[in-house]
Order: sequence, then C-alpha cells, then structure tokens
Amino acid sequence: MNTHRTKPENQHDPVLLKNLVKEAEERLYNDYEKRFVWPIMENINKVVESINHNFNLDSLIIYASKDFADYTRLPVKVENRVVIDDTFATRDLVRAMHEESSYYVLVVSRQKARLIEAYNDTVVEDNFSPFPMENDLFTTSKSKLSTNQGTDNFYEEFFNRVDKIFNETIKQNPYPVIIATESRNYDYYLKIADKKDMIIGHMNMNRDDEKSHHIVSDAWNIVTTLNKTKNENRVIELKKAVSEGKFFSDINDIWNAIQQGRGKTLFVKRGFFQPALFVDNEIMLVDKFEKDQKGVVDDIIDEMIEQAMAFGGDVVFVEGDELDKFQNVALLLRY
Repeated sequence: MNTHRTKPENQHDPVLLKNLVKEAEERLYNDYEKRFVWPIMENINKVVESINHNFNLDSLIIYASKDFADYTRLPVKVENRVVIDDTFATRDLVRAMHEESSYYVLVVSRQKARLIEAYNDTVVEDNFSPFPMENDLFTTSKSKLSTNQGTDNFYEEFFNRVDKIFNETIKQNPYPVIIATESRNYDYYLKIADKKDMIIGHMNMNRDDEKSHHIVSDAWNIVTTLNKTKNENRVIELKKAVSEGKFFSDINDIWNAIQQGRGKTLFVKRGFFQPALFVDNEIMLVDKFEKDQKGVVDDIIDEMIEQAMAFGGDVVFVEGDELDKFQNVALLLRY
C-alpha cells in the first residue's frame, strides 16, 4: 500500500491498511478453511499493531503466512493491493532495488572537506571521522606559498589526502560518489583520485556552509537522471535484440524460456499487472475483475520476475510506452 512520510497525510494510512487487511481476511475465508486462515490473520494483525506510521516512507508491504510475518517500508510508490499466492509478491521489492540508490557526496573545497552518506533524497550519515577535514597546509608551510605553482601543489596535496581517507572510510560500503566543489577544484580532484570510476557526478558550487539535506536534495536530482539514462540504455538493448530476433513477447513463450534458463533480461512496463491461470501447463490470462477467484495467480508478472532472477537474469522496469507493442512485457534471450 502507498503511505505518506509526513503529517497530516500519514494519519490516513492506518485506515487504508485496515481496509486492505479486511479485504485479505474476506478473501481468505471465502477460499480456505477457518483453521488455515486463523494463524495467518493472527500474524497479520500482530504486524499491523507493531507499525508506527510516523516513520512511513512512500509504501508499506506486509508479508504473512501461517509461520511467518513481517513488513518493510519502501521509497517507491506501489499499487494498493492484496495478493494471495503460494509465494510472496516481491516485484515491488525488486523495483525498489533498481530505483533506490545509496551514494556519497564528498563536499570539498580548498579549505575543508566533509563526507555525507545518502539514500535516495535522505541523509543517512554526515559524521564520518576524521571528516570534516581542515586544510592545515596553509598554516604549516606559508613560506612555500609564494608562487602559483606552490599553491597548486598544496591544493593537490590536500585533495590527495582527502581522497586517501575517503577511500579508506568507505571501504566497507563502497557506494558511488558525487563530488560537490567548484569546477577548478573538481579538475584537481580528478587528477589525483585513485578510484575515478566511483565518481558518478559533479555539483559545481562551493557547498562548505550548506546544510547536508540541501546538498543531498540536489545530488538526488543527479542520481535520478543517471538512473533514467541507465534504463533508457537498457531499452536500447531490447531494440537491438528485436532486430536480431533474440526476444519473446508472447507470455507463454516468455514463461517457457525463463523456465529453461534462456532469459537474460525481463522488461516489464511499470504498473503492469496480469492475473492468470495455469491450465495444462499453459498460461491463460484472466480479466482483472476475476482475479480474486480461487486458483488464479494474482500477478503472473511477479512469478516471471522471481523465476527470471532465480535463473540469474535481471529485470528492467520501463516507463512510458516503449513496451506497448510487446503487450507490456518482453524477454531478451541469452540464446
């Protein structure tokens, strides 16, 4: 279900959750014996009672069976729905993995440097020892600053120190980094950086005195643009596969190829859900108003996603109309 991060909007979230739990309960009792349903509903209700809606993100998912129950919050919008199946519906988790981003912003000038860890548009940590760092080379070697070359050397030496300490600091969590500094400093930093491939962007401005959340808000715009470009490039892969005949768009062909381990990349139009039945090992599509009937798989696309990943494939969620001509789903083949 979709949720809200702030008041007063998040005060409506418990009502939506209550309605979805009621829908789940009604569907379960319609299709299964009471003794089967009781432990599942007990687990769901325990989870519901434990949720503090003041900490909601953009969505909330509850998973429950007779032996297990838990919930997770996600930073992506979802479709409000109840799914009853033999396996958990994980497509929104997969999509969140593709759309979410952990990264660093290294704020560096000629006088100081600080490090911020971010997750999407949120500051995770901005107090990494020994950051913030001050450039003390000016105070210790004033006699060597009489020429421009001497000054440049000290800038490079400071950036070199920052880079070494940065790489050591992030060794356990080597996320990509955006450098926030003026262009002239960015050129210096690129010159000395040990791991240039980790640098994914540049924010051209002195940010020494800005609040961390303002910096991360601007950095997130860069990251989302990069993610969008990455997805567009993946769609180009699909177009190439179409020209070479290395793809399927028929839903049964896709399912069979995935089961055979032939699926390299599954492309799914965002927001596309498809109920289905298995009849004699064939997939029969079901109208959405019939999806609550017993035996119907609520979302065959979710099953495809899980199977594709189980065989080492990956999944791309596509915005816009690129997949309309493929009936909203396509599979790029390994062979």
